[in-house]
Amino acid sequence: MLMTRAAILRLKTKYGPLWQLFVGFVFLIIVFWGGISFYMLHEGWNWLDSFYMVVITLATVGYTEVNPLSPVGRLGTAFLILGGVSSFLYIAGNFTQLVAEGQLHHYLGKRRIKRMIDSLSGHFIVCGYGRIGNVVADQIIREGHPLVVIEKEPEILAKLQELGILHISGDATSDEVLEAAGIKRARSLITALTQEAANVYVTLTARQLNPDLVIVARADTTSNIARLERAGADRVVMPHVIGGIRMAQSVLRPSVTNLMEMAMRGNMELQMEEHTVSELSELAGKNLMQSNIRPRFNLIIIGIKKLDGEMLFNPGPDAVINVGDTLVTVGRPDGMKRLREVCMGNGTA
Repeated sequence: MLMTRAAILRLKTKYGPLWQLFVGFVFLIIVFWGGISFYMLHEGWNWLDSFYMVVITLATVGYTEVNPLSPVGRLGTAFLILGGVSSFLYIAGNFTQLVAEGQLHHYLGKRRIKRMIDSLSGHFIVCGYGRIGNVVADQIIREGHPLVVIEKEPEILAKLQELGILHISGDATSDEVLEAAGIKRARSLITALTQEAANVYVTLTARQLNPDLVIVARADTTSNIARLERAGADRVVMPHVIGGIRMAQSVLRPSVTNLMEMAMRGNMELQMEEHTVSELSELAGKNLMQSNIRPRFNLIIIGIKKLDGEMLFNPGPDAVINVGDTLVTVGRPDGMKRLREVCMGNGTA
């Protein structure tokens, strides 16, 4: 009995507003096959006559009876008509309600979003679309990367729907919700929930579901940094600390801050980007002087991140570029595009 109730609950959750239609069609099928069985067993008709009798009866076309009916057969036919008409009215009524209330459109929209999310790979997941998550999601979208937002507040979900942002409605601490967002195929997860305990739980769960995932977590107190790192976060960010440092730098070093902001935002034809050198790139094995990055692409290499995590700031001309190194560059968008192709092995240095 408990298994049956659990199965029914899963079906209700799966089909949502279409559950009532599903019930109506199931009842209609039961009435249909019940009528065929009645005519075959009680009236002694063959299968074809029974099937034809049920069809013309439920369709209410008014044809004559296939074979003479006994008094019990007529009574059974009357109940068959009542059951069939009731089923049709029930289905039509629920379908009209779904269309009138917009539930059918909403359900089909959710199914479309689910199919789009299931087709993603190497995407970003943002947990929480609040003040911090909003900014994070906006930056990722502006860069042209695929994104899925996990949110549970109805007002925010409506906003995401209007903006056309792929989203999942639910609690980000749930394994099922993270899997629905494609956690096992994702490239990175950013958890920006307001509750720090929830961020720790999301980080721990996400790391278990995808050991190769890059996880960035929000923290509001320094005491939680170690917890998030032990849970599996690759980076822990304290937004209020970063905001305070940025404000202080704006008055202490305004020119440097303005330059950094222009580079990060892509203003005035100036960008700051990173490019990973693939094994197919002709830059692999060359030093900076041999690569001719500065004269050819008009870009400045301000750092090289090695595979072991070591960062070389302001590398000299003899610094060697190896496979897997990440070049941190500043320059114009056109040069960035050409260097990206070369680093991927799609161009010539």
